[in-house]
Amino acid sequence: MADPTRISLNTATLQQWSLRECVEGCARYGISAIGPWRNKVHELGLDTATQIINDHGLQVSALCRGGMFTSLDDAGQRQAFDENRAAIDEAAALGAACLVLVVGGIPEGSKNIAAARAQVVDGIGELLDYARSARVPLAIEPLHPMYAADRACINTLSQANDVCDQLGEGVGVAIDVYHVWWDPELEKEIARARNRILGFHVSDWLLATQDLLLDRGMMGDGVIDIPQIQNWVEKAGYRGPIEVEIFSAQNWWKRDGNEVLETILSRFANYV
Repeated sequence: MADPTRISLNTATLQQWSLRECVEGCARYGISAIGPWRNKVHELGLDTATQIINDHGLQVSALCRGGMFTSLDDAGQRQAFDENRAAIDEAAALGAACLVLVVGGIPEGSKNIAAARAQVVDGIGELLDYARSARVPLAIEPLHPMYAADRACINTLSQANDVCDQLGEGVGVAIDVYHVWWDPELEKEIARARNRILGFHVSDWLLATQDLLLDRGMMGDGVIDIPQIQNWVEKAGYRGPIEVEIFSAQNWWKRDGNEVLETILSRFANYV
């Protein structure tokens, strides 16, 4: 089992709380790291967010998220580049270990997923020098194929590894069990990702999922063999924080945040 002191709270898990409340909750329950989403940082203000996180001694495991590189027009591509530069600046200010990239799906009006994937490679490549200069590694997060059309056309760890091979230093992967647990090549690709795993996210896949985006399970409530995947990740050399990231509009987002944190601590000890 993983060491509970390695828990990082991804703030999406507590959508009902502000970033300030998330930080204070982490401190209250002995959680040593946090993975903030940019919208919560913006609500508080970057300077204030940075100060509060630092004052409570929390590590920032990652900033969520950059990406969304795919567009059919130059203006859209320029906007994506500018937005990602801003995200890199924010990650650097927060001292985040990486910036997670949700790369974007097929642009509206297109059916060419191969072209979308090529555009993702070009977009990350264009951004890479800026990220390197800011010392912010870019973590490609492959998403489940159900999101290929609208959120991420990089859908397997193999595809993410291929992009890393092509682009080189400064690009790695974030492995989220919710998105990759089903992949028959997962063990092999995790081993291939040695020295480029920048993040590891846990939740669970509910057998009777009601919403493909907003109905993730708490660890232990679903079908994912989290300890097995965690073991592969450890063998590949990752020793960083383990982010709990649970989108749960009808369950965990409706509960008291303290109850959610208490459940995370209990489940982490038994199912990660």
